[in-house]
Amino acid sequence: MWRFDIDCIFSCSLSCYIPLHMSFTPQFFTTAESLVDSLDKKLLVVLRDGRKIIGVLRSYDQFANLVLQDSLERIYVGNAYGDIERGVFIIRGENVVLLGEIDVDVEDSLPLRQLPVEDILQMQREEAEAKARKDKLRFNLLHKQGFSVDFADNDLY
Repeated sequence: MWRFDIDCIFSCSLSCYIPLHMSFTPQFFTTAESLVDSLDKKLLVVLRDGRKIIGVLRSYDQFANLVLQDSLERIYVGNAYGDIERGVFIIRGENVVLLGEIDVDVEDSLPLRQLPVEDILQMQREEAEAKARKDKLRFNLLHKQGFSVDFADNDLY
């Protein structure tokens, strides 16, 4: 889309004009080049397998492979979370689903409570078991109604 500046030369008809110079609206990069503004900032990266990694972006390449320093894996269960220290973490670009900068001021004021890793992992297992029981009941009900429910977790893609 062209954006014309006020300076223009009118031709014989007042309805058309020739701009002296044109300028473009700023470009938004959708490639790995757009990560340059995120260097040395604290990021949250959501991976394809559902893990959430928080760390400081130190480097990236043209394939959006990332190098995070002082990283940790954060596990959320309800309104609680637990952190597992990971150190330097290298992420292959094709595994990144979402990447965003963390506002450290807002992060501290969130209504989440931090729990020890052992407690949060136990809560995560209990939550997964409850979901499996609920899904089994739902699948049985659907099967009784004639629906096919013989898919595995990885067939949903």
